[in-house]
Amino acid sequence: MIAIGVPLAAAAQSNVTIYGTLDAGITSISNQNGSRNTIFATGMQIPNLLGFKGSEDLGRGIKAIFKLESQFGLEEGQMIGGTGFTRQTYVGLASSVGTLTMGYQYEFMFESLSAARLAGSLPYVSLYNLQQGPFQVLGTPYGGLDFNRVAGAFRVRNSVKFVTNDFNGFNAGVLYGMGEKVGSLDTKSTVSAAINYARGPWGANAAYTYAKDASINDGKDGIRNWGVGGRYTAPTWQVDAIYTNTRNTFTNARVGVYQVGADWKITPATILRGDYQLMKGNAQVADNKAHQFGVTLDYWFSKRTDIYTNVVYQRTSGNGQTHAWIAGLPGASDGRSQTALRIGMRHFF
Repeated sequence: MIAIGVPLAAAAQSNVTIYGTLDAGITSISNQNGSRNTIFATGMQIPNLLGFKGSEDLGRGIKAIFKLESQFGLEEGQMIGGTGFTRQTYVGLASSVGTLTMGYQYEFMFESLSAARLAGSLPYVSLYNLQQGPFQVLGTPYGGLDFNRVAGAFRVRNSVKFVTNDFNGFNAGVLYGMGEKVGSLDTKSTVSAAINYARGPWGANAAYTYAKDASINDGKDGIRNWGVGGRYTAPTWQVDAIYTNTRNTFTNARVGVYQVGADWKITPATILRGDYQLMKGNAQVADNKAHQFGVTLDYWFSKRTDIYTNVVYQRTSGNGQTHAWIAGLPGASDGRSQTALRIGMRHFF
């Protein structure tokens, strides 16, 4: 990362950091249009990001902070999500009590149940390892991709967020995203909260998000998510587990996800990760189910550059449309199973 000192006043200490992540690779997909499909895909193991973040010391233990972050594809340099800073944009204050931010930012299904829970394992969990499956009738945005919001596909616009600092291993946070509908404070709003614990080898996390969507009962209903998880970390391995519950409050369509994973540091530069998950819908989702297995092998050339390979397999069943669909792939399978094999490279700056 490149840190640039920016003096704003004689008595103030300010800095701006420019940072980014790059990911590219080849993915082979089974059961698409009756054949195997091989594609060049980017931003799968980590999103391709370019960002600016900074702070200014205001004295008395208070800092002004900001972040501006965009996402793009390496296929042809295209911006993702529109022009400008489409990933995160916020400004706020940090103190000895906690951090208050305002803008376009993550809620806690991702921040607590992915980033905080997985900690050092997060770099080895790709978009392919996360959730999609045969659950489009849930009514979530993006055709069911990241329906439980742990993949970080969603940010909350017009949001105010507060996260406490750590106290005896605990911290907590709350977020409110304003719907900004005239005459109704609640319509199209988002509420999120979390509590986290980390001490020694143990970590535990719980999060809740209720996002009312304009496409669900005119913004009066939406998708309610909650989840719990944790991890145990040893010098050369880590195990983790999570349960999430996703419900459309208008249709009562619901999917529960049970997931377990483990890492093994074969050498200081070589990490193997495996995980299994069961995604299980209720009657409003035609009792559809998906079993998914994933394995990642990663090798670090340096602290900034690594290569990896993923293998992910999904098998579905149920009474409705049960075409398998691994998260991050361009389309569903022709049948009840789908496999993704990927070889890729990442660089951080």
